[in-house]
Amino acid sequence: MDVLVFGAGSLGSLVGGLLAREHDVTLVGRDPHVATVRESGLRISGAVDETVTPDAATEPPAAADLAVVTVKTFDTPAAAAALAECDLDVVLSLQNGMGNEEELATSVSAPVLAGTCTYGARMVEPGHVECTGVGEVVLGAREGGQSDEADSVGVAFDAAGLDVTVATDMPRRLWEKLAVNCGINATTALARVENGALVDGPAGETARAAAREVAQVARDHGVDLSAMQATTAVSGVARTTAANTSSMAQDVQAGARTEIDAINGYVVANATDPVPVNETLTHLVRAWEIGQDLRDDGP
Repeated sequence: MDVLVFGAGSLGSLVGGLLAREHDVTLVGRDPHVATVRESGLRISGAVDETVTPDAATEPPAAADLAVVTVKTFDTPAAAAALAECDLDVVLSLQNGMGNEEELATSVSAPVLAGTCTYGARMVEPGHVECTGVGEVVLGAREGGQSDEADSVGVAFDAAGLDVTVATDMPRRLWEKLAVNCGINATTALARVENGALVDGPAGETARAAAREVAQVARDHGVDLSAMQATTAVSGVARTTAANTSSMAQDVQAGARTEIDAINGYVVANATDPVPVNETLTHLVRAWEIGQDLRDDGP
């Protein structure tokens, strides 16, 4: 399969690098990373240890069988515009936050699949990404149900050795993923701790309370996600990724803009009843961004 990975940061490079073991892959990202990959290949270390040689560029190719989108949520409109110029058979979002699939579908003519990914990734240096933990890719039709395109992408991921599940209940899974992200990302970013600190530490209850609020908002939107399912998912991911630094904590460490608006902020914006934990986490992270000149004082 001819695969385009749009957003070759840490996760995009890892997923693209793993796919490159079996498929023709082009990583689309920024220099100096893509220049290094183009010249010397991509080194993957950590839980996976090998070097692969995908193509790499700063602009997407004219065509591909599959586009995997891994950009930050605030870059989704730009990704959608760029991919609209490509001849694609199918698009898969493996992004954090909510609303990415709808944004992509407004611009690209190919079917857009939803996905989640629990592989841990960290950019070590240009041309070198660390797999901090082997996880799972779950993908399927964004509206739920069976999808021939999802089945085909699942076969391609499996052939490359990724742990993949093709699901028919992606709306529920996306909300469950949102509960995990709401519980883990902002909490670890603000407390400056690794994910494992939420298993038994004092911040764990904050993470679980945020997840319970997400479950309530999900049910208000017709998605069957219980508070127990949401909190169990948070605790489970925190335990299995205990040594990981969450993506939002990495952003804060790097002094970079976070995805707070599409994670906890999304819950606040779509809640009909009070969600005080998510509201507090959202305000605190936005305040940090304002202090770093990463945003104005708006949402």
